[in-house]
Amino acid sequence: MKVKHILKFIFSSIFFLGIQANAQKEVVITDSLLVAKDTIAPKIERYGIRFGVDLFKLTRSFYEKEYRGIELVGDFRISKKRYIAVELGNENKTVDDDRINFTTNGSYIKVGADYNAYENWTGMHNLVYLGLRYGISSFSQERNSFLIYNPNTYFGENIVITETEKFNGLSAQWLELVVGVKAEVFTNVFIGFSARLNRIVSQTSPENFENLYIPGYNRTYNGEFGVGFNYTVSYFLPLYKTVSKPKEVVVKKK
Repeated sequence: MKVKHILKFIFSSIFFLGIQANAQKEVVITDSLLVAKDTIAPKIERYGIRFGVDLFKLTRSFYEKEYRGIELVGDFRISKKRYIAVELGNENKTVDDDRINFTTNGSYIKVGADYNAYENWTGMHNLVYLGLRYGISSFSQERNSFLIYNPNTYFGENIVITETEKFNGLSAQWLELVVGVKAEVFTNVFIGFSARLNRIVSQTSPENFENLYIPGYNRTYNGEFGVGFNYTVSYFLPLYKTVSKPKEVVVKKK
């Protein structure tokens, strides 16, 4: 009988220590069962709307005299890892290249989704995410001046034409691959950064003039590709939450 009690004591001790090694658990001993209850605080998942502004575009308007722009950003959490994202804004940008000076003015909207690849610890709500956007922009281009190449240097340098011409009703659509982070610096206040790779799907261009800059898309390269980034501050408005239930492990006593 003593050996039997000793074996029971050893078995109970090993089971208890094993539970403690894996997680903080409470062991409840009944007449026929050993029940291990998870004593770690239940994990709370918050769901709601996050909205904010792109600080890069906002501050750029102050130090770059030929640029005016603003972008509002927002997302809505639909599952543990997935978010619906929306970005909309307006830009007015004058570009002065070697051969042409033009002004682009227009508005845009980008709609898509983000996937959070970061596994947060309890109480954390940060994001390291991959995303995809579909962007639509409506804008105008105004050609302020351009340079005509003169192949005969005997007659002097290239000719600068300062006659302005405006092209209205232009549009563009594109896909945007997004990689970014969002960190909660204060309760419900997030700072974020993202980098983007863009690919034109369709566009309307003026006659004899290429869309070198598209609002929301940024500068075009080779007519089809573009890059961009944003630096955001946003506020999360919780709407509801889910709470994970503690787990129980039941082992029959011998």
